[in-house]
Amino acid sequence: MKGDQNKLLTGGDSLMANETEDHETQYCFPGINSSCIKGKRSRYEYSIMYVFVSLLSTWTVFLNLLVIISISHFKKLHTPTNLIILSLAVADMLMGLVMPIDAIRLIETCWYFGDTFCRLFIIILGLVFSASLSNLVLIAVDRYVAVCHPLLYPQKITTTRMLMSICLSWVGFSTYNATIVINNVYLDSSLRTDMCYGECSVMVGFAWIVTDLFMSFIFPCILIITLYLRIFYVAHQQVKVINALMKGGKCVTEGSVRRKSESKAALTLGIIVTAYLICFIPYYICSISVISSTTIHVLTWILYINSGLNPLIYALFYPWFKKTIKIILTLRIFQPASSLMNIFTEH
Repeated sequence: MKGDQNKLLTGGDSLMANETEDHETQYCFPGINSSCIKGKRSRYEYSIMYVFVSLLSTWTVFLNLLVIISISHFKKLHTPTNLIILSLAVADMLMGLVMPIDAIRLIETCWYFGDTFCRLFIIILGLVFSASLSNLVLIAVDRYVAVCHPLLYPQKITTTRMLMSICLSWVGFSTYNATIVINNVYLDSSLRTDMCYGECSVMVGFAWIVTDLFMSFIFPCILIITLYLRIFYVAHQQVKVINALMKGGKCVTEGSVRRKSESKAALTLGIIVTAYLICFIPYYICSISVISSTTIHVLTWILYINSGLNPLIYALFYPWFKKTIKIILTLRIFQPASSLMNIFTEH
């Protein structure tokens, strides 16, 4: 009887040891020897994370889709500036669509979709980040010409030229990011000996790191900051002159009113640019330096959250966006000639 009890105890201890070992070490692909180790999280943590990602992804895609429909449908919104906002909304919506895929990679710490899709995913992710930054550059250039050279704006910044610029930036950065990934796939597989099965990353050579640092970070940020410093200085001077004229009882011309309107638009878009740079600069600095993966993950999700915040900024500062949302959600967008509606009137 005592021997049976010892056997039961030994068997129970063995079972508990196995359960503990399984709990301590979980693999992405248990049947493969070189499998990556899966992150350890409780069911509660998994649930909270996946609910948060689902809500954020849905929110981002839905709101940016409203922006895309608004600017695409209503003829009154077909302006060069709004085309950039449309392009930025497309980039933000794509960010919302890739969120769930990246969430699986970050939460599970495993990549389940194969090497080919991993390369494609990295290209798409790089494209979305690059497209967002290139749109901010275009916004800065557009506002610089509108505020600092208002008489030249109608000739220099046309809808056709802006559309061509946006298309070229998307095509250019698509080619650029694809080239980085394709040129470093061999380097990744030949030099990395610590890579496990179930990991999605590309090892980038030093020359590409320097090139990307300049192309995707230093040059765009310097250009944006320089242009906006000039914009805010000129806008401030123009507003001071207009306010002085109004206080003095002098007639304010239509051109002066337009300049004040352009300055207000520059301020609104400046908030979007500033918010993105506040999120983007720490992320990029940390991503090219030796720092913990946890910090990178947190900064990545801050960038994702930023993509969902941009439509809220439009709603706060653009009355036309509030009106188009009502028209879209009440399905009045399907009425005949709805694209010709004057969304800038109160009624």
